[in-house]
Amino acid sequence: MEFVVVSTTVEGDADADRLADAVVGERLAACVQVVPVRSTYRWQGKVEHAPEFLLLMKTRKSLVESLMSFVRERHPYDVPELTVMRLDGGSPDYLKWIEEETERE
Repeated sequence: MEFVVVSTTVEGDADADRLADAVVGERLAACVQVVPVRSTYRWQGKVEHAPEFLLLMKTRKSLVESLMSFVRERHPYDVPELTVMRLDGGSPDYLKWIEEETERE
């Protein structure tokens, strides 16, 4: 089984908590870590700076499309960040836990 981390950012901690709870509640990710960050990006021709919250969602590779679709439908941004990083390894016990927590009936 292959595992990944899907990331996105949101503006506020309430949005981060709401999205994290929904994703874990639907078993689309076993865990979502929420980290405060400061982003610099170009938007509509201007360089912007904004405090944001980075969500790191640990899941199975096979759930990526479902997870990204779920997040897109609930995301407050017009163009949400959705990136996928493959996990090349990890603690066998932790990876087994991800597998168990994302078991969908």
